[in-house]
Amino acid sequence: MLSKEENELLTRVGPGTPMGNLWRRFWLPAILSNEITPDSPPVRLRILGEDLIAFRDTSGSVGITAAYCSHRRAPLYYGRNEECGIRCSYHGWKFDVKGHCIDMPNVNNTRNLDNMKARCGIPAYPTKEAGGVVWIYMGPSDKQPTLPQLEWIGLPEEFRHVSRWIQRTSYLQGVEGEIDSSHISFLHRDFKPDADAKQHRGKDLAVDGAPELTVHQTEYGFRYGSRRDAPQGGSLWRLTQWMVPMYSLIPKAPSDTFTHGAGRAWVPIDDNHTTTFSYNFRVDAPLEPEELELFNNGSFFPPRIEKGKFTLQDGYVIDTYLPLANKENEYLIDRNLQRTHNFTGIWGANEQDRSLQENMQGSGLAGRGIVDRTQEHLVGADIAIVTARKILLKLIKDLEQGIEPTACTNGDLYAVRAISHVTDITDFSEFEQAYGHLAVVPGKTETGPAKEDVGRAL
Repeated sequence: MLSKEENELLTRVGPGTPMGNLWRRFWLPAILSNEITPDSPPVRLRILGEDLIAFRDTSGSVGITAAYCSHRRAPLYYGRNEECGIRCSYHGWKFDVKGHCIDMPNVNNTRNLDNMKARCGIPAYPTKEAGGVVWIYMGPSDKQPTLPQLEWIGLPEEFRHVSRWIQRTSYLQGVEGEIDSSHISFLHRDFKPDADAKQHRGKDLAVDGAPELTVHQTEYGFRYGSRRDAPQGGSLWRLTQWMVPMYSLIPKAPSDTFTHGAGRAWVPIDDNHTTTFSYNFRVDAPLEPEELELFNNGSFFPPRIEKGKFTLQDGYVIDTYLPLANKENEYLIDRNLQRTHNFTGIWGANEQDRSLQENMQGSGLAGRGIVDRTQEHLVGADIAIVTARKILLKLIKDLEQGIEPTACTNGDLYAVRAISHVTDITDFSEFEQAYGHLAVVPGKTETGPAKEDVGRAL
């Protein structure tokens, strides 16, 4: 378990916090590209505790700026997105995608107008578009990193499906659930799998609920192997990738070749809320209609969602995608379904995840989305979670000593894959030697494990 101090370090992400400073060293997904069109209304965001708006100007450039006008702090969300800038509807001050104040129509002292404009800009962050996502960098300008070369961001649009929605927890609940292999055998177990819900929740995962885990650290984070006894004999291996500060790649069904990939990114809204980005893709062909239907019907990732607004605890409103199965309707749990069909009585995989992650024991403060990790009792199946925590805590301490995260300087480190295979091999290192070539994007150089092999035990 963590100490109270370590838990606070890991989960506090606002401006000036150690973890917030670390996150600001990375490019982060901010919004889907198709949510904003030229001169369309702005979208309200909060990222790492900062209130922001995103808008696409007349020329197609994207800006993510502070949410308030520098004149009287009026909300720019209600402004006019026109003629390459967002114009405040209170007094007409106008700002471009770089945050520069370019018009002050209620100022009559024209002699000093240029100086006033220069002083009255608003914070704006660099953006890039890749993979159908607008990315944001919120750190020091002289430390701007390379974009992580996750395989899906370089694929044609029809090869990928990207989505986002709000999760009402700290980012850490989502990250830890993502790299927790043993929960799949319980939380996502179907007793009678539906023909239209062909997911990773197969019989092979349900039979063995105590997988043997081995973690190998890398420059980008770690990869881990979970080994289960396969019903047909041999070992079912799942090689999962975790990349700092929060990206995942999760194995699909066992295969001799790699065609499909999936994973998540967990971007903190604030300490208690997260925007989850999901990416599903294939590398050999456009996604088939039945694959798109699986992603759109809510049975996997994303959940069933609708575009809407969410009011945060301090009253600030963000524009996001809202899960239809949620805390207020108890995730549409069906107790008869739980007795006869699946382990939870809840239908979709992410809905099952959120039913527990959004309701874990907090640390005593009303409304907080942070788990009190001082009360945990961890076991060997939690080795990947323990490793992720140690890596993040070390990155925080290194940054405080002026040591920048290595992964920021080389986006190609993220060009990896998650794989699954049934074999007679029982040792993870031997499995990597035999099948590790499948876990690297072709044309990229494999990054081997660090000198420290985390191993199989806590």
